[in-house]
Amino acid sequence: MGRATDPWFVYVARCSDGSLYCGVARDVAERIAKHDAGKGARYTRGRGPLKVEAVRKCKSHGDALRLELAVKRLPRDAKEALSDVRRFRALQRSVAAGAAQQRKPVE
Repeated sequence: MGRATDPWFVYVARCSDGSLYCGVARDVAERIAKHDAGKGARYTRGRGPLKVEAVRKCKSHGDALRLELAVKRLPRDAKEALSDVRRFRALQRSVAAGAAQQRKPVE
């Protein structure tokens, strides 16, 4: 189990059937190994081996979960484009800016 100070990551992985899966983990390699062993998410069972297409480091678990949700809401072609680090980074900044807006106190 990771320490509270360990970073969280959002990853996009390609399944053997060509579909894309997005998840969060502290140790992406370990999580992919679990998916490949059939002990990960139900969606990935029988779809291994997985190949990591993109990874982004997040400051907190909450930030990682918000980014994961944003990725899951994207259409497939936009998810495919996340293998370009600049696009994934831009999405992450956009999600962070939205979260900051939501945290502002109402006057």
